[in-house]
Amino acid sequence: MDFAYLSKALLPEMIVAGTALLVILCDLILGRKGWLTITSLAGITAALAFAVRDIIAGTSPGSSTLEFPFVADNFAVFMKFVFLSLAGMIIIASLDYVKRMKNFHGEYLGLILLSVLGMMLLTQSTNLIAIFVSLEMVSIPIYALTGFLKDRHSTESSLKYLLLSSVNSAVLLFGLALLFGFTGSITLAGVSHVVGGISGNSAWAQPGLVLGLVLIVAAFGFKIAAVPFNMWAPDVYEGSPTSITLLLSAGSKLAGFGVLFRILTTVFTPPFALSHGWAGIAAVLAVLGMTLGNVIAIPQTNIKRLLAYSGIAHSGYMLVAVAAVGFSSGFTPDSAGSLLFYMLAFALAEVLAFTGIMVASDRISDSINDYSGLARRSPWLAMALTIGLISLTGIPPAAGFIAKFYIFSQALNSGLLWLVIIAVLNTVISAFYYLRIIRLMWLATPKDDTPVSSSIWPKFVLLVSSLGVLGMGLFPIWGIKLAEFGARMLLRQ
Repeated sequence: MDFAYLSKALLPEMIVAGTALLVILCDLILGRKGWLTITSLAGITAALAFAVRDIIAGTSPGSSTLEFPFVADNFAVFMKFVFLSLAGMIIIASLDYVKRMKNFHGEYLGLILLSVLGMMLLTQSTNLIAIFVSLEMVSIPIYALTGFLKDRHSTESSLKYLLLSSVNSAVLLFGLALLFGFTGSITLAGVSHVVGGISGNSAWAQPGLVLGLVLIVAAFGFKIAAVPFNMWAPDVYEGSPTSITLLLSAGSKLAGFGVLFRILTTVFTPPFALSHGWAGIAAVLAVLGMTLGNVIAIPQTNIKRLLAYSGIAHSGYMLVAVAAVGFSSGFTPDSAGSLLFYMLAFALAEVLAFTGIMVASDRISDSINDYSGLARRSPWLAMALTIGLISLTGIPPAAGFIAKFYIFSQALNSGLLWLVIIAVLNTVISAFYYLRIIRLMWLATPKDDTPVSSSIWPKFVLLVSSLGVLGMGLFPIWGIKLAEFGARMLLRQ
């Protein structure tokens, strides 16, 4: 084994794994739990420093082998940067919120770190076994985290997510087994070699290959909460601790998109008859997700359920980018970059929305009507939430506008005018429920005049993510360059 390559590819993961174990051990020894947070953030910062170093250096795509089933390419580094940044913001934002789980502070931080470790490994896996194991590393800690509040709703959410995810894992395993049975290889490179040798439309005459592709898309469709695999999301989002809802809505979703995108573009792009097939599936799922997500979000009265359906709709928008890549005549940094830019913009907006809900939860319930007049009680919190909701809507000058424009432009370049028209109409529909919340916060009369306060740490996260959303909207070039960096990946490992 090439240990130099091992250290290059997995050094951030080693740091995160070591930090998780250290946090759990320190929880047994130390009486002051504040050191657990400091240790967690120190580990994340160290791992993030190596990811940033690789981005600045312009790391070259690597390769993988049967012995070492991970690849250190630009795409992997990009996803590490996203997941580590997200983990750091979740931990900082929940410093006040986690007091509700004070007896399980070490477990809370350790499980978050282990789930993020799984996300990092998942998006750089180039081996069928590594993909499955990494996905379980993402999911198993979240099973426990969703039930951390230990009330009826939280326990129900945890059980529901556990049962449905278990079925989903079986579906994925069956799909991967079919892929192995058809090609005789467990590496994406080996599978790609066999699939790429199939001529033209004859790929669709291979039932094992086609069924494997369908099951893999269905399994990761569950992770990204794409319709019709979204049945778990509203209940789990509502019952989970809000910080874990953020981990699910941004981290787990983007990890699912990352590995699905790697598999599709690595294994199923040549022959193009096959790539047009999965692109067509992505386009249909995009229409279903955008339409049902936005329409069902309109009557919601619970803000976390509303954001769950909103997330389903945004999965649809990201699937537009996936479809555009599949239908394009050739893979380019722009075609994949549109998806990665959208990931950045979506993650920042979700951080704003759910951190705002965490801050408000001490004084305000999750009922949307209770956010009436929030601007009078806490103008800074109302402003942060407004920026996040504007970005999710796709209104300038927020990053969400550039992200949608980028995706729609690439879809038009791929000849998907009909899909762009549907996406634009759904954006108009989504404005109804996003702007309804903004109107309540700024124009309605508050039910309670008690100010909503918090410590400096959640405010810091809201400030950083607000600047990120507005910065990517007003000066998108740095976000586009970062996305294009991540898009320069090997399609055939």
